[in-house]
Amino acid sequence: MDDRKAPRPLAVVTGASSGIGYHLALLAVQHGYDLVVAADRPLQQAAADFRAAGAEQVHAVQTELASKQGVDELIDRLQGHEVDALMANAGHGLGGPFLEQGFEDIQHVIDTNVTGTLYLIQHVARGMVARGRGRILVTGSIAGLQPGAFHAVYNGSKAFIDSFAQALRNEIRDTGVTVSLLMPGATDTEFFERAHLQDTRLGADMKKDDPAMVARAGFDAMLKGEADVVAGWKSKLQVIGSKVMPAQAVAQMHRKLAEPGSAHHNHPERKDNDPVGAGHIKGKA
Repeated sequence: MDDRKAPRPLAVVTGASSGIGYHLALLAVQHGYDLVVAADRPLQQAAADFRAAGAEQVHAVQTELASKQGVDELIDRLQGHEVDALMANAGHGLGGPFLEQGFEDIQHVIDTNVTGTLYLIQHVARGMVARGRGRILVTGSIAGLQPGAFHAVYNGSKAFIDSFAQALRNEIRDTGVTVSLLMPGATDTEFFERAHLQDTRLGADMKKDDPAMVARAGFDAMLKGEADVVAGWKSKLQVIGSKVMPAQAVAQMHRKLAEPGSAHHNHPERKDNDPVGAGHIKGKA
């Protein structure tokens, strides 16, 4: 970034190359923010779109957000500039049986969804609290409320993030900095391909939410300083179902959706409007 202070407020968005993160960044531009965007995939097209939408400054950082070094690269790009809004949205999943997964893949999910996210939030939030103002939006998932058979690590990581965001909000509630939690359900993004869920009902068969709609719900909640928002009425029904059903019943419902080879299988015992049987994994940010 250049040495002068940006004339517009600055938003940092991770996972901004596509999906929910891309639309969060677009919304930020439409609301007068300039951008620092980061992802582990190329950002050239997304950055061009953000400039075309009216951003005066867009700084794109393609880096590995699962590593401390990668997050430091993003932090270094800020060069001490004040961050007005942080949208910590990067994340991905990993489908299949836990015992058959490579531990490097498992570690990468945890480091992206949890470790890298917390490292970035802590750095940015310290500056916000010192100034007495700022907005943070954390992309969690309603998956964090559900034991995710055949997606155990991802759902567990989102259970952590959902809880963490709510706790941090309470810790800094009197500082002028707000923390909002976005909890999407299944969203039409690249998430399912990257998580190797194409041969599951969850990846292949389920109707998914529009990422622009999900981003709008989260962005609006951030602007209002709301604690949390579940995007989409189907997701709201899933949350209700997850809270009233026993955990193992929820895990079994998840199994029917996420078990490898379940794509296109008929399940007469589950109706399409079953609140827990519907998709419940957030899209790739």
